[in-house]
Amino acid sequence: MDVPSELGSMLEGSLGRTKQKAARLVVDLASTAGVKDFIEVDNAHVSGVSVITGGHGLRRFLSDLSGDPLGKVSIPTTLNSAGCDHEKIEEMGIDYPNFLEQQFEIVRSYLDLGIEATLSCTPYDRGVESPGGIGSWAESNAVCFSNSYTSLITNRESGLSALATALTGWAPKWGLHIDSNRIPNILVKVECDMSTSSDWSVLGDWIGKQISPSWNLPWGPMPRILGLPQGSFEKRKALSASAANYGCPMLWADGITADAPAVDSYEGEITFREEDLRGRYQELAPKGKVDLVVIGCPQASVGEARETAAAVRAKMELGEEIRNHRLWLFMSAENYELISLDGTLDLLEEAGALILKDTCPEVTPYNRSKYNHILTNSLKAEHYLTSGLNRMPTSVAPIIECVSHAFDESLVEGPPPDIGKSSAKPIDTAKTHQDSPFESSGKGIPSQDRWEITGKALVTDVPITYLGYVNRDTGVIEEPGHPLDGIAIKDTILIYPKGSGSTVAPFVLMGLVYNGQGPLVIVNRDVCPLTLPAASLLGVPYAHGFEDDPTLNVNTGDEVFMSLSDGSVSLRVESRSTED
Repeated sequence: MDVPSELGSMLEGSLGRTKQKAARLVVDLASTAGVKDFIEVDNAHVSGVSVITGGHGLRRFLSDLSGDPLGKVSIPTTLNSAGCDHEKIEEMGIDYPNFLEQQFEIVRSYLDLGIEATLSCTPYDRGVESPGGIGSWAESNAVCFSNSYTSLITNRESGLSALATALTGWAPKWGLHIDSNRIPNILVKVECDMSTSSDWSVLGDWIGKQISPSWNLPWGPMPRILGLPQGSFEKRKALSASAANYGCPMLWADGITADAPAVDSYEGEITFREEDLRGRYQELAPKGKVDLVVIGCPQASVGEARETAAAVRAKMELGEEIRNHRLWLFMSAENYELISLDGTLDLLEEAGALILKDTCPEVTPYNRSKYNHILTNSLKAEHYLTSGLNRMPTSVAPIIECVSHAFDESLVEGPPPDIGKSSAKPIDTAKTHQDSPFESSGKGIPSQDRWEITGKALVTDVPITYLGYVNRDTGVIEEPGHPLDGIAIKDTILIYPKGSGSTVAPFVLMGLVYNGQGPLVIVNRDVCPLTLPAASLLGVPYAHGFEDDPTLNVNTGDEVFMSLSDGSVSLRVESRSTED
């Protein structure tokens, strides 16, 4: 491995312990990816800010970095959304012990590292020219948008890997840094009218739901989409945000993005028809009284704010008003300032809407004594609000319908939906019970020298989504339809392909490790920047790159022996579990 001299100095500790930790993680990531080269990075965007996303793991880790005068970022770095608008926390009704105190603690820690507290999940929408160069971005929607529509090149980083690059200025040269990896792997044909940004949001989410575990998607699903009309900034943003829910780091849409590179074949070819769009809207339509309408996930653009205001104005002209702040619009501080100058902010507030900055719908802790059913225009919001992050029944409709519900709470009568009664389709799995002996060799990571562990295996060939789908207190997987739903990861040899979903995943895993609820060993089949950082920084034994796929050859419940020596990991099944 050709470690640059600057990065090598950090690795030796000559620039302080914070940068030394960061350099170790960068080198571990390079080793896991099997690359020898590093790339200088121009800018970074760090996720993991809200109290409810980063949790105890985030706060504990940031406190561990404090007190190092040399521990400052090396490149321009911006910060993702916080969990509230601190100026309107009373209006938000947040009922969470010491929430504001903890939120300030987190933001101050990032400021101490030299990070700009933009508190925005849309760093590509800051009223400045489009981003470019090499980035290290850790906000899934921003990664997908920028790779797809701008000249910025970034891998889909975790909050920790982006922070490590921000501190060192270096990243492994791998993944989407390599032109030959920036190619589509799914072909999507659209055969229906796509008139609203919510339609585009439904499409992105629908694509993610079609993914089969048998498809080889080393960098995540990267679709080429045929049949879309010309789309506004808002539509393109909605599509990339919801596609990113399922790990999509970039996409191509004929006539909208740069031309997709030619490929010999696709892992899958799927067609999105009118019945798919309408059927999804029927599934997502409000089935009970709506308590709150939220717009702006990702944070609303000026165009979305104006579209919302136009719908609001039409209702106001009929003498109607929004009662009890039933409409929340989330924006970045830059866009909030812009709508304050053109009258949009005044109109929305006059109607009774609550306009929030520095936060977004998915990272806000809602007061459940007031809100038990949310309506939104975003499948990104729906994906995370219905997860264990908030576990909030959430419906979806275009902006104009959302506004109608904000004005009239009687449009749908009856109690809010019960999310616990929703039936989830089992996620496809290729696993079968194995009885024959199994032994295989893999790799460790440079920051770990030697370990030996025996334990019970917990195995799946389906990615694990830590944020929202693994209980941050108990470590129990809580994803309906997942093969491991209802099972705790504590004290297991945890074997799975990779992490998926939010880039804040490592902080959830770190919190479990800090609290004694983590696994004994983590084994990943695929390169996983969402899992490795927590293992690297906290010393959890980590293995990858096995000759034979352990996700298919090891059963849950098998007694497994694992050891690391000289960078090589041995995995041996000592005894097989009895098939259920």
